[in-house]
Amino acid sequence: MNDSDPSVPEGELPEAVTAGEPGTPAEAEPEPAYDPAAPAPLNVPRVPTGDADVDAGLDRLADADHLATDGHLEVYEDVHRGLRDALTALDVRPAGPAPAGRPAAAPQ
Repeated sequence: MNDSDPSVPEGELPEAVTAGEPGTPAEAEPEPAYDPAAPAPLNVPRVPTGDADVDAGLDRLADADHLATDGHLEVYEDVHRGLRDALTALDVRPAGPAPAGRPAAAPQ
């Protein structure tokens, strides 16, 4: 017999010890309503730049708001690639007629 409580048979614990509160049966804890690991939008404002390629990249960033963290890298790399291509396109000079021969020497 249990020395601390003669009404509890040996080998069993009183209900209060198993449930946390006296008279309440032990239950599984309910799932929390807030999941800190769940994707959540940052709500960062994206101001249009006027350049269609750059604006498309900025819009693409919104896709990361709905992905888990491990999916962000793909979006960021895609946007980075698009922005790099847009900058490279700015450096390309329009093709004009190639100069024929050597330039004329300046008079001395």
